[in-house]
Amino acid sequence: MLNILAVCTGNVCRSPLAEQLLTNLVSGFDVSVSSAGTRARGGVPMTAETAHIAVANGCDPVRVNSHQARSLNAEHLRSAHLALAMAREHRREIVETDPSAVRRTFTVRELSRLLADVSDDQLREESTRTSGPLTPENRFSAMLLFAANRRGVVLPPTMAEDDDIVDPYRRSGRTYALSLEQLVSALPVVPRMVRLAHD
Repeated sequence: MLNILAVCTGNVCRSPLAEQLLTNLVSGFDVSVSSAGTRARGGVPMTAETAHIAVANGCDPVRVNSHQARSLNAEHLRSAHLALAMAREHRREIVETDPSAVRRTFTVRELSRLLADVSDDQLREESTRTSGPLTPENRFSAMLLFAANRRGVVLPPTMAEDDDIVDPYRRSGRTYALSLEQLVSALPVVPRMVRLAHD
């Protein structure tokens, strides 16, 4: 099973929304999606605004309402094939917690940017460049390694913060909408990779 971990700060806005949306996007594949926060207070539900947005975008209300924030730890990272950070600060903290995770840790917008001009055929080919058996997990990991190697090839964004999902916590409805828009735009790179890993 592929394990995908979304990470933000409090695990009440960005990462749980990414978890909920991704769970729908990879439905039908053997994938587990979870989330955690670098400074989460355990047991706290997602914000009312985030819960409303998740349900309005087709997420299961029961799953949404049962979310409880959890604090990121090394075990979460060891079991994750992909650590999907919501911002560069989270990517940095993930790698500081587990340096071995550097090539499987990306901000969601960074991963989308790195693979934007790569065709399905090329990604499918890259997925076979693994020393192990061609399992979906190994093929997915091979694609992530390919993406990581493109960090020195693909031009960085004009502004560094363009690799981040804006934090809407305690901010306006407009900021929540922008955060959602950024997530919805970037997240499809993940189900694309999941699909190709299972081809």
